Amino acid sequence: MKIALIHALRHSPPPIEAAFARLWPQARLMNLLDDSLSADLARDGVLTDRMTERFLTLARYAADAGADGILFTCSAFGPCIEACRTRLHPLPVLKPNEAMIDEAAAIGGVVGLLASFAPTLESMPREFPAGITVRPKWAPGALAALDADDALAHDRLAAQAARDLASCDVIALAQFSLARAAEAVQRATGLPVLTTPDCAVRRMRALLEP
Repeated sequence: MKIALIHALRHSPPPIEAAFARLWPQARLMNLLDDSLSADLARDGVLTDRMTERFLTLARYAADAGADGILFTCSAFGPCIEACRTRLHPLPVLKPNEAMIDEAAAIGGVVGLLASFAPTLESMPREFPAGITVRPKWAPGALAALDADDALAHDRLAAQAARDLASCDVIALAQFSLARAAEAVQRATGLPVLTTPDCAVRRMRALLEP
């Protein structure tokens, strides 16, 4: 199977590639990256019709390249990805966070949602099903540390922010780039930690290899 991975942050490819290597090594991957998408969203603060068209362009390119499924890896663009899913049906098109949301909802209780990209916390909590309490938390400085190639500082800042979520039942890491901090977050809180890459790979494989 050929899976197209579409990224809006340059830090997203390594964690999802590592998840595929562990959980579905037989899949063939193609990567499409436009990191101006995240920069433009951070600047504008709102998703626009033009942004949706840019997502559709990337998704159509992936489909034309023969992708059997498309996985988007930036969690702040849910409505844009939903538009791609509608247009490209029946091709499987996954939002980065939907499989993780389902796994977190199955655990139930209070879900601590940790994000390093602040706009994610504007859109993603609404994607959880009714009856699930979501406690959002931003890890300030973590993404900037990763941008500066200081991975240790990134993990430390993520774990530090996660301590405020220690009373939750489970912690969901909102960004693919946060997956590298999963162990540090688990040590800091003692809670189960879900990552978007692992959950997404499990879901995509289940869809294409039932």
